[in-house]
Order: sequence, then C-alpha cells, then structure tokens
Amino acid sequence: MSNINTPGTHQTFNELLQHIQQVRQRVFAQVNTALIDLYWMVGKTISQKVQTEGWGKGVITELAGYIARNAPEIKGFSDKNLWRMKQFYESYQGNEKLSSLVRELPWSHNLAIFSRCKSEEEFEYYLRLSIMEKYSFRELDRQISSSSFERTMLGNTKLSTVLRELHPAINQAFKDNYVLEFLGLPEAHNENDLQKALVSQMKQFILELGRDFIFISEEFRLQVGNQDFYIDLLFFHRGLSALVAFELKIGKFSPKHIGQLNFYLEALDRDVKKTHENPSIGVLLCRDKDDEVVEYALSRNLSPTLIAQYQLQLPDKKLLQAKLHELLAHGLNNML
Repeated sequence: MSNINTPGTHQTFNELLQHIQQVRQRVFAQVNTALIDLYWMVGKTISQKVQTEGWGKGVITELAGYIARNAPEIKGFSDKNLWRMKQFYESYQGNEKLSSLVRELPWSHNLAIFSRCKSEEEFEYYLRLSIMEKYSFRELDRQISSSSFERTMLGNTKLSTVLRELHPAINQAFKDNYVLEFLGLPEAHNENDLQKALVSQMKQFILELGRDFIFISEEFRLQVGNQDFYIDLLFFHRGLSALVAFELKIGKFSPKHIGQLNFYLEALDRDVKKTHENPSIGVLLCRDKDDEVVEYALSRNLSPTLIAQYQLQLPDKKLLQAKLHELLAHGLNNML
C-alpha cells in the first residue's frame, strides 16, 4: 500500500524537488558563465587581430565559414555574431566591475545592453537592474525602449530633501516620469479609467515601478474621525520598508493636490504603519506638471512626497538623452 499521502513522504518529495531545482540553476549558471567567457575570448582575439593584423569583414566571413564547415553542429558563430562578440569585448575591456557583471546575465541580455546603450553609466544601470530584478529578455527590452535609465537619472535630481533624508537609498526606487503605454488608454480618459487600467495591468505596472513594490489595495480606506477617505493605490516598498500611497490626477499638477496627499500620509503613519517601518511616502502621479511649480510647492513641504508625470506612449529617447546631457553639463559647470 502506497504511503504517498503521509506527511513524511510529502516532505521528502519537496526536499528532492528543491534539490533538483537548485542543482539545475547552478548548472545553468555555470553553462552561461562558460559561454560568456567563450564569447569574450573570441571577441578579444578578433579585436586584437583587427588592430594588429588588419582583419576586416572578409577575414571574419572566412572565419565564420571555417567554423561552419569544420563543426556544423556548432551554432551561433555567423559573421554578424562574431562582430557582436568583438563589440561585446570592446564595450567592457578595462572595466573589471562591468566585465564581472556581464557574466551573471545570458548572452541575449548582454547583447541588448551593449548594442543599444551608449555610456558606461548606462551599461552599469541596466546590468545591475537586470540582475537585481531578474528580468526576462522581454522585460529588459521594454525597460531600454522606455528609456528607464534617462528617466531615473532625471528623476533623481528632483527628489525632495525630506525624501532623501528619510530614505537615503531612494535613488533607484522612483522615477520622475512613468511610461504606461501598456494600458492602451485613449488620450481622453478620466481618473477612474486610469485607476481601473492600472489595477487590471498590475503586473506590467509593477515592472515599470520596480519589483520591490508590493501592491496592497486600490481605494484603500482611511478612517479619520467620523469620515472615510480613500487612497487611489497603496503599495509597500520592501527595500525602503515603507508604505507608498499613489494619488492619480489626469490633469496638470496643482499645489493644492499636496495637501490631500500629506493628509493621507499622516493618517497612514498614525494608524496603518507598523512601528518597525519607515515613514510613508506619497506619489502624486499626474498627466502634466511644471517643474518650477513643483519645486516651489515642495520647497517647504515637510512630508516625503514625489510629484511624477505619466505618459501613454514610449518616450523619445534622443530627447531624454539631450535633457540628461544638458543637466549633467549644467551640474559640472556649477562645480567649476
């Protein structure tokens, strides 16, 4: 008679399954590291031969043909891929920090990063983000297409002083601009449409926010005195150990919106926040905002709040890059 239903048998089954999964993961990681090392070596050899012996497209085409003829079972070494391996090596040579990170990601992820990004800072941002968030290729591709690096760097310059003081690790947690093209909303929509669309596409919204965000509730009820108040969307951020309240506005930011958000944060901290958690954070997500008005509105605000903008189409990457370069140049000039 089978004893499959006994607690001890189930425990053994579970332990064996966990062991199998762990070993498989280690094997995949070892295979991936070996492949990345191989592509690095091939890219390095080709790069050096181009410089010292003048190898060109013709030689690389001959090399690809030689590999195909003599080892037809080996795939992935076409002339185009060989050039990509050269570019891969040249993108990270001399940078030990980045060259160690690339070995933690599959070739497809590395290819997307070094072929589409322009600077070492951008390389590092997507390498670390992919490792930390465990992105699939599709998820990484979407982050690059939505200019996550530029939006995060631009947004970090506009965080309030209170936010930085309360949450020193906040730089990577929020953006100044959120891209919500996955909602499929028309240009004309109301706040209820926006809220329902975000809840129905919560997996995609979490990807845009960051996986440390845990969704708690929509229309989260706060009872103050004899009145009920409702936060549009409430999250918890694991890394910051803080509740995050999102208020949605389909129009342009107005300073009067901050009063409502501050009230919600006070109620959260008094009645909902646990003793070991950090002060709650408020995010006002609006369709449009004037940065100067935002600066004035936040300058004397004592609550940890962030004013962010959302858009329904993928951003113009070149425009964001130009803004980031202008900002960096302005900051450098101020230091000189």
